[in-house]
Amino acid sequence: MGRTSGWLKKTKEETEEIFRFAEGYKRFLDGAKTEREAVSYIENRLTSSGFSTDHKGERIISINRGKSLMAFVKGEAEPSRGLRIIVAHLDAPRLDLKQNPLYEDIDLALLKTHYYGGIKKYQWVATPLALHGVVIKKDGRRVDVIVGEKEDDPVFAIDDLLPHLSRTTQEEKKLREAIEGEKLTLLFGSIPLLGAEKEGVKRAVLKLLSDKYGIEEGDFISAEIEVVPAFKARDVGIDRSMIGAYGQDDRACVYPLLEAICSIDRPSYPCLAIFTDKEEIGSEGTTGIQSAFLQVTLNEILEGMGIGAHESTLRRILFHSKAISADVNGPVNPDYQEVHEKYNACYLGFGICLSKYTGHGGKVGASDANAEFVGEIRHLFDREHIVWQTGEMGKIDIGGGGTVAKFLALHGMDIVDCGPPILSMHSPFEISSKLDIYETFRAYKAFFNF
Repeated sequence: MGRTSGWLKKTKEETEEIFRFAEGYKRFLDGAKTEREAVSYIENRLTSSGFSTDHKGERIISINRGKSLMAFVKGEAEPSRGLRIIVAHLDAPRLDLKQNPLYEDIDLALLKTHYYGGIKKYQWVATPLALHGVVIKKDGRRVDVIVGEKEDDPVFAIDDLLPHLSRTTQEEKKLREAIEGEKLTLLFGSIPLLGAEKEGVKRAVLKLLSDKYGIEEGDFISAEIEVVPAFKARDVGIDRSMIGAYGQDDRACVYPLLEAICSIDRPSYPCLAIFTDKEEIGSEGTTGIQSAFLQVTLNEILEGMGIGAHESTLRRILFHSKAISADVNGPVNPDYQEVHEKYNACYLGFGICLSKYTGHGGKVGASDANAEFVGEIRHLFDREHIVWQTGEMGKIDIGGGGTVAKFLALHGMDIVDCGPPILSMHSPFEISSKLDIYETFRAYKAFFNF
């Protein structure tokens, strides 16, 4: 099975369409750096494509706490014959402010953080950062916060130790221990309040927050403020064939899924796009895929269709459904090729990656797709001339990863992982191929019409 770059399979006109699609994807990345912002973006896009919250309609939206969302399109077949489901996750590795983050030390105002998901901590120091999130005040009022994205906004940073002093403190330690989690503190201010006898910088910062945002120190307790990179998505490479940006795991699947569900009209089977939260920390919580959101949403849709939403009915629908877990994979890294088994690895620019199983070691934690279902997907992608490949996440005893597939597989549905390759995964600046992103959109659209 020879591998060929996907770019060699595209005409000039197709390449132009790939680049056009990438511009929309970059705008999405810049406008959806948190799961809340992603839901807002998705809701607006779906609404403009005829979706509504009316469960008796043809195109339906359901939102869970502003951090996860489902979009449903009725099909020609009855739901009892099963759905076509694609699920992608909205969350990405980041830093979160602690509930009591603000303190002063050596005449500097600082913010304590707690990292979220699997990050390399050293990648987050000495880089411009922005604050995104919401503050819920004691009286219930909501304050939206985005600081660090406009050209004239201040940015924030985590100080790193200069090389002259870091030999014993950092350089002689293991890489994962060189930067301690508790040392990921943001520089937040340095001018003291005039006349303040103690903690003058902290008091000055609190006054600024009160005057500009109406935020008091206690409001941090009921806030969700995320620390993310302050830079925008950029073209990478002299040929502009790649995209570098924060959050492409898994928004490289979210945007193609959004455009795919918007592009279908009356498919053969009912279609469900799930945009879920908390995948990076095990899909826990009220907005993760393990919550009751899927069952509640489908119950409401069935009731709107005049179908009795009995537990047994819902179980049969999910059991007979077919699904894709839309998540990214790690392509062969040009400088660290030794961690990959290259006969069974994916490559940047070779199309969407089909992964029969994930997990680690002896497939621990995996959802191993049936050969029959993988065969159906192969046939579909070849029929639609989609550029695709297969891939595992590194060598058996070195790599591995998890997705939401195993949680949907519990319902008995056929499901397989399928998404674009991403270099520098989980870093503040992940890299994708424009071709892979576009082929992901085409693959998801074909699956919905399958």
